[in-house]
Amino acid sequence: MKIIQLISGPRNLSTALMYAFENRGDTTVLDEPMYAHYLSKNNVDHPGKEAIIKSQSTDLNKVINEVLFANYPTGHLFIKNMAHHFTGVDWEFILKMKNIIYIRNPKQLIASFAKVIDEPTLQDIGIAIEYQLYEFLVNYDQHPIILDSGELLKDPKKVLQLLCAKLEIPFTEKMLHWAAGPRKEDGVWAEYWYANVHQSTGWEKQKTSDRPLPDRLLPLYNEAMKYYQPLFEKSLRVI
Repeated sequence: MKIIQLISGPRNLSTALMYAFENRGDTTVLDEPMYAHYLSKNNVDHPGKEAIIKSQSTDLNKVINEVLFANYPTGHLFIKNMAHHFTGVDWEFILKMKNIIYIRNPKQLIASFAKVIDEPTLQDIGIAIEYQLYEFLVNYDQHPIILDSGELLKDPKKVLQLLCAKLEIPFTEKMLHWAAGPRKEDGVWAEYWYANVHQSTGWEKQKTSDRPLPDRLLPLYNEAMKYYQPLFEKSLRVI
């Protein structure tokens, strides 16, 4: 079984990508299996925190051994993980996976995230950790795929074809569309974060893409760009 791990920043169409893989028919998907562990180990206040912690194991070793590396009935496993959930975690287990670093222009990401979390930090948006994870993988002679959601939206079919080629799995048109509404695979946090994707039936520009960035968040944007730009230069591109 091929284990594909998406390491994403928040507010980045990561759930849509999870739906695209689930819609293939040959792939089991996992929605942020490390979320409860992250909340239990870090002093952060997220919507639905108590319910999230109750819904998953907070024991990371148990999550790794009994969830991430469990046996599944499909040929592929797609794991959607948030970059900031890797805070304070031993990263060695990701060396056994095919990793995708999923990024988004920080201006759009921060403006969207701030609508749910008023004062996001560099840790919250995940871009610095994504860069560190990229360097970690390269140091072990592994070269993760870097995928930018802005590039994906320019030409979903072409970029998904490129992504599947890199993953060495066949592309299918089923990845371009899905039925509206929630999925059984959704985490309990879906009610706070998934309203837009539940209304979608395919790849489309998000309303948040044109949302202005508040002045108070400009320092965070400038810091985030130091990590985003070098990753974007290595990302899959529409030519």
